[in-house]
Amino acid sequence: MRRVRGFIDLVFDVVEETTNLAQRTHNAVVERSVRRFAPVEPATSTAKAITGVETAISGGVFESIRVVNGIARFTVNAVADVAEAGLDQPSGPDELALVTPLRSSAAGTASWYVDYLQASLNGFWGDHLSRKNSRLDLGMTLRHHGRHLPATREAFAAAFPDPTSKVCVFVHSLAATEWLWSLSSEEHYGDPDVTFGTRLADDLGYTPIYLRYNTGRHISENGRALATLLTEVLSAYPVPVEEITLVGHSMGGLVVRSAAHYAREHDEPWVAHLRHVACIGSPHLGAPLEKAVNVLTNVLRKVDAAGAHVPAELLDSRSAGVKDLRYGYTIDEEWEGKDPDEVFADARRNVPLVDGVGYYFLAATIARDPEHPLGQLLGDLMVRLPSASGEAPEHARRIHFSGGTVFPGMNHIHIANHPEVYEALRDLLAA
Repeated sequence: MRRVRGFIDLVFDVVEETTNLAQRTHNAVVERSVRRFAPVEPATSTAKAITGVETAISGGVFESIRVVNGIARFTVNAVADVAEAGLDQPSGPDELALVTPLRSSAAGTASWYVDYLQASLNGFWGDHLSRKNSRLDLGMTLRHHGRHLPATREAFAAAFPDPTSKVCVFVHSLAATEWLWSLSSEEHYGDPDVTFGTRLADDLGYTPIYLRYNTGRHISENGRALATLLTEVLSAYPVPVEEITLVGHSMGGLVVRSAAHYAREHDEPWVAHLRHVACIGSPHLGAPLEKAVNVLTNVLRKVDAAGAHVPAELLDSRSAGVKDLRYGYTIDEEWEGKDPDEVFADARRNVPLVDGVGYYFLAATIARDPEHPLGQLLGDLMVRLPSASGEAPEHARRIHFSGGTVFPGMNHIHIANHPEVYEALRDLLAA
């Protein structure tokens, strides 16, 4: 019911934002018409007077749409409140929720589609959902078999009857859920339930824990939230934790780097147990697609036509998390007080890695030969090799990983659950 209410609110938000966009576009068109008469008097004064009347009338129309939309929102939510109050309350928060199990065969089910629709909305407009306190905001939660796992002793004891002293936390990529870690499991392993987590449990004795979060928020905000959440995990875990490993795919790799940084800065107790941080296909130096969208948006804004300004505004509405991917921002200082849409403004800082922790990269290229120009240019189709490996042109800005591996002939999604990537990850964690 919570997600249904969230989608209802989103419809009214879309109507309101569309009305605002239409009004801004209308006013810009009118202003351009007036400018044509600027050199000619008395045509200028007449045009301004007519424009003032026209703008007042159109403003009243747009405002009436917003008022009607507000009344409709209030009415629908009031009816929904009554309907929800009349329903029998479930004994647990997830009892009536659609659940997508962590298995590749869940792809294409109703719950899988709903989860990915919500995750996509969070990925591209998650900061808006967070500011509006939307019911669609995923926030940040631990997951077990597709369900919310509270960081409490009781919940952990029930979820992990045989816990080990080694914990591995998996953090997914942009606009995804923890299900991503089971992608193509049946194809790769002959078993839809196999993931990097289950294999690490068998081979190295790790207890896997999965994260689901709002990927549209700033990466640094999610990093700080994860640092705090892991302190709760350490407190609630059934047995003493001796070793913690963080594994992130794409944006998730930046989030785990950010979490480790803030854990050290805030002296979180779990950082003393952190041993490994693995980043799979992560854009440490930025993502080329986001850079291209940023340039395109600014070009469209400079075109004096409504047909250019509308797509520019739509592109500009993408989330803070997406914009952080432009240069791989992981801390607040890289984006606070800065114009997020400025072109070629790389404010990424050289954030020190946590001492005594192994940091690793796992990157891919679509070319069979990693040195092939096509592979160097396109990388895994989303992240180029220098970005995935932290090899910045300036030595002082490089990210000094302890080790890493490049996988030829793979794309950005393949590496989230490919057997060859797992073997390299296992060897790095076992070293």
